[in-house]
Amino acid sequence: MSEQNSTFKRLLVNTLIANVTTTFLSFALAFWVYLVTESVLVASIVSGSSMLAGALFGAVFGAIVDANRKKTAMVISSSTTGAAFAAAGLVYLLVPVTDWNKPWFWVFAALVLLGSLAGGLRSIALSTTVTLLVPADRRDKANGMVGTVNGLAHLVTSVLSGLSVGFLGMGGTVTIAVVLTTVVLGHLLIAIRIDEPRPARHQRNHLDLRGSWRTMRAVPGLVPLVLFSTFNNLIMGVFMTLMDPYGLILFSVESWGLVLGITSIGFIAGGAIVARFGLGRSPLRILLLANVAIAVIGMTTAIREWQSLLVLGMLGFMLVVPIAEAAEQTILQRVVPFETQGRIFGFAHSIESASTPVAAFAIGPVAQFLLIPYMNSTSGDSTFGWLLGSGQARGLALTFVVASTIMLIVVLLAFLTKTYRRLTAEYDAISAPTDITPAPAPAPEPQLVAA
Repeated sequence: MSEQNSTFKRLLVNTLIANVTTTFLSFALAFWVYLVTESVLVASIVSGSSMLAGALFGAVFGAIVDANRKKTAMVISSSTTGAAFAAAGLVYLLVPVTDWNKPWFWVFAALVLLGSLAGGLRSIALSTTVTLLVPADRRDKANGMVGTVNGLAHLVTSVLSGLSVGFLGMGGTVTIAVVLTTVVLGHLLIAIRIDEPRPARHQRNHLDLRGSWRTMRAVPGLVPLVLFSTFNNLIMGVFMTLMDPYGLILFSVESWGLVLGITSIGFIAGGAIVARFGLGRSPLRILLLANVAIAVIGMTTAIREWQSLLVLGMLGFMLVVPIAEAAEQTILQRVVPFETQGRIFGFAHSIESASTPVAAFAIGPVAQFLLIPYMNSTSGDSTFGWLLGSGQARGLALTFVVASTIMLIVVLLAFLTKTYRRLTAEYDAISAPTDITPAPAPAPEPQLVAA
């Protein structure tokens, strides 16, 4: 086994622990906020704030990745996460934080969100290490392995977050997150060494949004791809904002955590499928087909207020998402020069994520004050009762169906565009991407084994 392959696997282990930590506390915060406020509006504000921060800092994180060695960027990420979580723990210990009308509630939530946000820096750095450490013809499978790790983290934290909030409260939950972050940072500093030259001086300059935009425009079809993902994230923001309130209507918080954990098997399976079989010759086609599947699942998951239907729908959704994410990452790693991948990945993330908080901030008030009361009325029941049945969460269900229908129409139209054909041709034309890969000392090609 080559040193590069061994390093990549150690990075995956470290990333697993890091993702468990950040996802564990961010999930716990989402559960806790809805439980202590019982307000979809407050839950949407917290969720939307997290998404907005992710969008604003994506380009900044990308510049940090390009300006530093990848391990350094990961150390910065874990250090920031640890400091923010520790500060959140002190606030929780010293002052009351359960009243959302008081400022300390928002200070505590902001510190947790800051620690989770810093994990985005690690994610961008990890994406670039796939290019650094893995041969081009195996990157789709490596991205599948990353998806499997993310899925495993999601499974573990979904179960543990609900149980932790239910039995230990937020104080104990924050304490666990601080300890795990310390473990991650120690392992990263001691056990992982990445052979990478120091970035050139011109890569260590200020945040260059204009240059990132020019680089994106230079790749045929790349800007439309990012805009397509931006639109999809607008729709996905509806689900991200309302799914926890919907699930907590049907399940207790402990049971909802278990449901999220069980359905996270889909994340693991989806990543494992890509790691084993790859994405074929056209990752872009796989990306669009995956989004078709997501739209269909979203249209059908909430048409009846059945626990079993929600579980099956979430399982299918989580199976498809890592396939779509691996497809997009594989395309970007192929067509974007390695020296600018941090900036481009971060810039693309900022653009794509910008629409998600818009959906979150918009859909919370709409659901709280319009759709939920409407579907609880005689008029709403007579109009949509045949489609959505009856129950407490029919207003949220109507939102899911409308958003998914819009998404399906747009994805099907994307297959007919010139952009689809141009980007497919550009990907196929780069048959030997060694020009975008750094040149470390010669070593045998790593043999990646699917997890």
